[in-house]
Amino acid sequence: MPRLTRIYTKTGDEGMTGLGGGRRVSKDSARVRAYGTVDELNSTIGVALALGLSARLAGELPRIQNELFDLGSDLCWPHDDERRGAIPTVQPHHVENLERLIDEVNAVVGPLTNFVLPGGSAGAAQLHVARTVCRRAERETITLARDEPIGEYVLPYLNRLSDALFVMARYENHERGVDEPLWQPGL
Repeated sequence: MPRLTRIYTKTGDEGMTGLGGGRRVSKDSARVRAYGTVDELNSTIGVALALGLSARLAGELPRIQNELFDLGSDLCWPHDDERRGAIPTVQPHHVENLERLIDEVNAVVGPLTNFVLPGGSAGAAQLHVARTVCRRAERETITLARDEPIGEYVLPYLNRLSDALFVMARYENHERGVDEPLWQPGL
């Protein structure tokens, strides 16, 4: 577990940062953009939790936030770094847990009969924001993966998580008794 005794180090003042193994890279490198967007995603989930979600979602999301730290760790350590060691990474069971959650929550809200607009209750709206940030994290990670190897389960996890956040937003509206805002073409 890392121990931070100082918050500022001044080592990033020139636009560089250190990866997990200590290698220095530009703060706008593909790797830093990918794990930075995962960090942003985690923060948007934190906002959703702070808004007060249904008990079912409030019980699931802290686990997902911890998994996002594992995913960030997976992205922060390049695969060719010999010091990578036993860092936390995303594993198949993380993806499978998301699939189970999607199936369980979707069974409650039922099938889609129309496209849903982001909104409804405050918590559902914030979960939609998290979903869109998750999709951006996925795109950033795809860009990284074109040039450098990434963990085998990073992209499947992000893909499932965006789906999970979508059904969680629908579930939150359902639990709050708030109608889902529906797309009305040509309105």
